[in-house]
Amino acid sequence: MTMWRWARREKRGMVLASGATAVVLGAWAGGCGTTDHWLCPYDPEPGIKDYPCLVSWDAVDGGDGADACGDAGADAGDACAEGGAGADFDSATVPGFDPNLRETCTGQCVPREPLGWSEPALVWIGPPDRAPDCPAAAPSVGYEGHADFTAAAPPSCPACQCDPPDASCELPAAWSAYASFPCDVPGAAETPFAAPEGWDGACTSASAIAAGQMCDGAPCAQSLEIPAPRVLPGSCVPRTAESPEGPEEPEGAGSFALFARACTGTAFAPCADPGMICTPAPPTGDAAPPERFLTCVYHEGEQDCPATYPDRHVFFAGAEDTRGCAPCGCGEPIGGSCSVLASAFSDGACSQFAVGVVVSSAAPLCTGIVPGTALGSKSASVVSLDPGACAPTGGEPTGSVALLGAATFCCRPEPIPDPVPA
Repeated sequence: MTMWRWARREKRGMVLASGATAVVLGAWAGGCGTTDHWLCPYDPEPGIKDYPCLVSWDAVDGGDGADACGDAGADAGDACAEGGAGADFDSATVPGFDPNLRETCTGQCVPREPLGWSEPALVWIGPPDRAPDCPAAAPSVGYEGHADFTAAAPPSCPACQCDPPDASCELPAAWSAYASFPCDVPGAAETPFAAPEGWDGACTSASAIAAGQMCDGAPCAQSLEIPAPRVLPGSCVPRTAESPEGPEEPEGAGSFALFARACTGTAFAPCADPGMICTPAPPTGDAAPPERFLTCVYHEGEQDCPATYPDRHVFFAGAEDTRGCAPCGCGEPIGGSCSVLASAFSDGACSQFAVGVVVSSAAPLCTGIVPGTALGSKSASVVSLDPGACAPTGGEPTGSVALLGAATFCCRPEPIPDPVPA
């Protein structure tokens, strides 16, 4: 029966045989007190003291453990003395140990990760409400992410409207008398009958034309031209048309149907094949969750998978929802119009009526008067004003939902389960 003895030395292990290739049996994390034992195919670096290791003395000379300690040299003898005879036990009690020294991994040997990828980890994928804790073999959470995203309905954008512009009607001030009728006879003399600048339409005697005043041998006042009033556009105030139910509250970005948790453990012993690496094995039987753990390697971003880990899964750290509604605005006012009542009087106090017309902003107006009539004063007032309208802008949906923090997990194919006995 091959016997094993606990021993300690100044390095991480002990040479198996004097002058032979260094082969050391050790344990991860828990030391020799755990059941995860392994053989080191090299003599590790110096400087780490009192690292517990398990050494097969009988493999050296076929003797019992005590004789082997004696043959191993003074250093080994001292180390063996620390263990005591009561530390002997059968190699069969070491899980995963290969007596032929070809394989010492107590987890699973899987292909090494490609350059730039993480070491293999155990990854659970399933509904978020069923996520298990990391198993004992890989107790540390190395990553958590999400997949299979369904966006929520976008916010309901209200219709934009614009209040009428605060427009005004500018009264025409540059009136003129012509020595002809109509006003546009070529060569007819024009005599200004203008109101003061900034005129508000009140009675004014500015630019009066006396009765019988002559221009080039003809009465100066035979017709009166009044320019078209002008609509002074104002600004429109935007607003939203509220529905009877009120504005709809946003529902958030959405939800992920799948959750991923990657679990990492301590490093295990090397595998016999240098192209393989020892990693924790997924839990089986009653210890396994409803969705089993997969063995996967990890890379940030969206990547293609290597041949040794062909099953691709992309997960995300979360989602950012920038959806909203464009703010309401208003275009320039269009379609405004106005009209004014323009009156001329023969006296200077707007009491002796001479002529009165309604002038639209669409065009100037020329009206005939009795030739030689005095134009002593005038007045004007706004009759109608259509301020026009502004076309509403905005209110359309904006933004989008972006998935953040992509990460690619490439996994080993799931093993085909053994057939259930009939």
